[in-house]
Amino acid sequence: MTQNVILILTTVPDSEAAQKLADGALNARLAACVTELGTVRSRYHWQGKIESAEEIQMLFKTSAARSLELEQFIQANHPYETPEILSWQATASAAYGQWVTAETQRPIHV
Repeated sequence: MTQNVILILTTVPDSEAAQKLADGALNARLAACVTELGTVRSRYHWQGKIESAEEIQMLFKTSAARSLELEQFIQANHPYETPEILSWQATASAAYGQWVTAETQRPIHV
């Protein structure tokens, strides 16, 4: 049996920004895993011009229950004025999906 997970993709300007965003999401249990996909070259329209930049692409894996909160976290902590935040649902193996769900649950305070 498979499970659904949510994937969220973003790009940041450098490794310092990537580490800060990844650590914050992981520490808050908003993501089970964050993969730095490496340096990419992006070309895009920005303020009437075509721009080009080297960026680090990041892929966050989270549960459906935490995906909106993760998107809001990325938006609030991203260094760009208009960050790329793309999300989609993916089918994962049962074991991996269960792990993602377990790792993104809020801690219970008693």
